[in-house]
Amino acid sequence: MQLNIENQKQEFLTICRSSIQREGLEDLLEWMGKADFFTAPASTKYHGAYAGGLCQHSIDVYQYARKLAFLMPKEPSEESLAIASLFHDVCKVNLYRIDKRNQKINGEWVEVPYYTIDEKYHFGGHGSKSVFLIQQFMKLTTEEAAAINCHMGFSDGSATTIRDVGNAYEQFPVAWLIHAADEAATFLLER
Repeated sequence: MQLNIENQKQEFLTICRSSIQREGLEDLLEWMGKADFFTAPASTKYHGAYAGGLCQHSIDVYQYARKLAFLMPKEPSEESLAIASLFHDVCKVNLYRIDKRNQKINGEWVEVPYYTIDEKYHFGGHGSKSVFLIQQFMKLTTEEAAAINCHMGFSDGSATTIRDVGNAYEQFPVAWLIHAADEAATFLLER
């Protein structure tokens, strides 16, 4: 998939700056811009496995979260919704690299590029790494941190138990909302 990465970057920045008034936002955005957030894939071979896929996925999650917000017992603030959805996968910044492998195409072996994981910073869970990285620049509310930390639901692969995720969704409905929006973007839009 070929995206206009610069247009997508501007859309992301516009949403951030119009929805988030939190101290540290510009420092976080500057770090993300110097890293590969705007050009990175969202995964190696599943959803958004192309240049710019991570930024596009983040925008998609934000848009689904806004569509699903009416389901909440109390509608979340626009700022919290934007923070949790747009930054939930910050853990993927500088995570992927392009490598090459041989693949048979039309009976001929051809060297083709592919994305591979090159984790430089093992932190445990997917969501907890995002929370940690964001908080190096910008404070999160407890609800935002829970939403980002639990956005993978029960499939995070970290030490988070099923009970902990369920309790987080019960205590912080926005956590469930971000999980649902992430799943919707991944499985309904980006496959």
